Amino acid sequence: MEVENEKKRGLIIVSNRLPLSVEEDNGSYTSNFSSGGLVTALSGLTKSIDFRWFGWPGMAIKDPEKQKTVSDVLAEKGAVGIFLDEQLAHDHYNKISNSVLWPILHYQSGVIFNEDAWKAYQRVNEIFADTVASKATSGDLIWVHDYHLMLLPFLLRERLKKQGKNCPIGFTLHTPFPAEDFWRALPVQKDLLNGLLTCDVIGFHTDEYKRNFTESCCSRGADSTKEDQVHYEGHEICVGTFVVGIDPQKFNDSMQDPEVQKRIHELEEQYEGTTVIIGVDILDYTKGLVQKLEGYDHFLKSYPDLKGKVTLIQVAIPSRKEVKEYQDLEKEISTVVGKINGEHLIATPDGTPLIYMHRSVSFTELTALYFISDICLLTSQRDGMNLVASEYVACQQNKHGVLVLSELTGAASFMSGGSVTFHPSSVQDLSDAVYKALTMNEKEKKERHENLREFITAHTRQVTALIAHCILIS
Repeated sequence: MEVENEKKRGLIIVSNRLPLSVEEDNGSYTSNFSSGGLVTALSGLTKSIDFRWFGWPGMAIKDPEKQKTVSDVLAEKGAVGIFLDEQLAHDHYNKISNSVLWPILHYQSGVIFNEDAWKAYQRVNEIFADTVASKATSGDLIWVHDYHLMLLPFLLRERLKKQGKNCPIGFTLHTPFPAEDFWRALPVQKDLLNGLLTCDVIGFHTDEYKRNFTESCCSRGADSTKEDQVHYEGHEICVGTFVVGIDPQKFNDSMQDPEVQKRIHELEEQYEGTTVIIGVDILDYTKGLVQKLEGYDHFLKSYPDLKGKVTLIQVAIPSRKEVKEYQDLEKEISTVVGKINGEHLIATPDGTPLIYMHRSVSFTELTALYFISDICLLTSQRDGMNLVASEYVACQQNKHGVLVLSELTGAASFMSGGSVTFHPSSVQDLSDAVYKALTMNEKEKKERHENLREFITAHTRQVTALIAHCILIS
């Protein structure tokens, strides 16, 4: 009876943006969670824990009455909105998080640091700390996510201590963490490390990113003589590798859906006799899209007998459309696409060598494209994990398509054994990798797929969440 009546332990998840949409209709508000991610993973833990999600609801609301209305709507979904002034949210998100931290974390140089924008980043982290600390109960587990909130653990710890609350704090970084000499180029890197070094657990997607972080901490006077631990100013931090995964069953179920089956049939008819290469990326300079297209162009020039027999379908999901660098990138990609199609187009209805889709695609369309493709080509210069690799494998149980994977993706740390890997900056290397995949025999395809299938089955979203949760409560 004591166990049945025992109060559930609280889990507070904190991210820059809430994983739900808030919509206004004639003065009333509704909210709905997005599918996937930790939302799906944590849904199976509700019997043992009581979790709340804190974050910005995605809209600027100044009126206190409207804030209260939205807060009530969010509370029905177990969410807590943190309201930000529109300019403050813009400066925090666009001028520091995505214009400074994102490129540095992805080994991109040439960033311009803005002191006023940095103050906005600090202020947003303070507002988050004030809200979370005021609503936390001693003993709650607090799990902070990603580079937008790297100061938050320290600020939270200060406030919780003043309020007499003791809460374990974990942090997960969903991007790479760069080598120490590159990280030092960031003028506020000491502040950011201090922000994280009050955590109890810090998680990274690969051993390389974990090692880079540990080395940067040691340059700040921390000690890491114990494996997977950093000791700093009398505090022990567990530093771990948590492999983020997908939900393979979601894709298995989708492939049985009549609408998906219909679309698969249409695509198979359209591309009969053609080798289909699929690429799915957010339109971002870290994804190596220009290099992918240049490498594909080199491939077509190297193997002219394959013209009209191979089609690359590249999905480039729009991102940060208001940022000039991303606008310039889209223009450059469109120019390269036009050049490739102009040079290699075969005068037949199905002779288009490259189909460029600069838009989001439905889950039905995405699953069907994964299913009918013979090769998946990912050319990231750097990324956290790249779940497209796992999604493709989940849809290839019958066809055993080949994953052609940049060796600089996070996924390559775990999936290289079943993939054809290459260096994304070499057009020759990329071309050779595509040709190897295209000419691979069925026996090798099946063996490689089974290797990859075993990995994605063992590392699902649910397993990732459970591991992190268990570490936090240990």
